[in-house]
Amino acid sequence: MKLLTVLLADVGKMATDDYVGFTFFVGCMAMMAASAFFFLSMNSFDRKWRTSILVSGLITFIAAVHYWYMRDYWAAFSESPTFFRYVDWILTVPLMCVEFYLILKVAGAKKSLMWKLIFFSVIMLVTGYFGEAVYRDQAWLWGLISGIAYFIIVYMIWFGEAKKLAEQAGGAVLSAHKTLCWFVLVGWAIYPLGYMAGTPGWYDGLAGLGLNMDVIYNIGDAVNKIGFGLVIYGLAVAASSLKTAPEEA
Repeated sequence: MKLLTVLLADVGKMATDDYVGFTFFVGCMAMMAASAFFFLSMNSFDRKWRTSILVSGLITFIAAVHYWYMRDYWAAFSESPTFFRYVDWILTVPLMCVEFYLILKVAGAKKSLMWKLIFFSVIMLVTGYFGEAVYRDQAWLWGLISGIAYFIIVYMIWFGEAKKLAEQAGGAVLSAHKTLCWFVLVGWAIYPLGYMAGTPGWYDGLAGLGLNMDVIYNIGDAVNKIGFGLVIYGLAVAASSLKTAPEEA
């Protein structure tokens, strides 16, 4: 009872119109629920898919932990938790890139593909952090560099080595790869919007649209990270179904 009292004492009151705080709270709970789902479903699949499901669970679990801190930071200071957000991204975004390598291993993907995707994702994030938190007067320059790294990743998965491997694999792997590519092209595009809404310069025009950087980021995180995991889960289910179908027949 005393422990419950202490915990409740640490919970700050959230205003009914605090939609930013609401998205932090919902994001935290959604990520935690997704983590439990992925971890508990791991043993339902063949060994070759378990690592992919594990990584999906790690992505959402890491995000849930950071969203817990970001929620409290927002409640205490009503400021964007930029540092915590980029710590989360520097861990989870490269893991999302690893998912491409894991599903393409069946087609002979090499670790060099994984490391290239990780490298450009780190460049994208580090330069984004510089523009948003360190060198804000040069946000346009760091945003440009970050954008170039992003488009290199897009090219690699849509037209480059990853695309060719997915076509060789065919079937459920190709379908999952295409869906993940759309997540990167469309889903990840929400992050530049958040960057532009939260940095000075020619980006200031977005302020008139009533966009809030944290709401944009929070929605993007929930959709992309949970969505990535669900695509991998769907691939594992489809692959397992194809394997057991002849036996049942």
